[in-house]
Amino acid sequence: MPAKTDDNPRDDFAPKPEPTAPNHGADNGPAECPTAAPSGEPAADAAVDFEACVDALAAAEAEKSELADAQDRLLRLQAELENFRKRTRRAMEEELRYACLPLMRDLLTVLDNLQRAIDAADRLENSPDRLDSSAGLLAGVRMVAEQFALVLKQHHCQPIDAQNARFDPHVHEAIAQWPSDEHEPGTVAQVAQVGYLLHGRVVRPSQVIVAAAPVQDTGHGPPDGGE
Repeated sequence: MPAKTDDNPRDDFAPKPEPTAPNHGADNGPAECPTAAPSGEPAADAAVDFEACVDALAAAEAEKSELADAQDRLLRLQAELENFRKRTRRAMEEELRYACLPLMRDLLTVLDNLQRAIDAADRLENSPDRLDSSAGLLAGVRMVAEQFALVLKQHHCQPIDAQNARFDPHVHEAIAQWPSDEHEPGTVAQVAQVGYLLHGRVVRPSQVIVAAAPVQDTGHGPPDGGE
């Protein structure tokens, strides 16, 4: 006779309870967000980073202000430079415009003396002593010419000494060439018009006649056509 067991065969067909997930927080209340372990090092690093950012922002603001000041100074300097250029240009234009003022003053004195010579010549037309008056007039005109030459010399305008000099195309202008026994060929035999230099620069060249070698006589007479 088989032994009895406590198992009920009907229990195998009875519904079994479904397994449920364990609820660890059921007894401890609602779950909390995890927090970092209590330590001072991460908080100190965050404070240092924040202070560095603040310092960098302050430095950037200071550099931005300095850059704005530098740009303002640059604009002011550019404006001052432009004004200086304008003043310098106006001063140079004034200097060039009135550079001949001293010369004009001196030439006016010569013009006054020439006018006096003209007035004297007019009076000479009606004078009975024309010979004596003409001699005085000639002397006066010579004095005016000497005064004019002196004014030119004072303003560094010198005549070109061309007589008997070797012909130089830089300061001489040949208008003719003559055979001459008295002058060496290639030298100035006669000055037709005096030239002048201003500070070494040619104002006008001297017009000259250049000497050439004399024509040689061969000693043969012209053919006479006889026997």
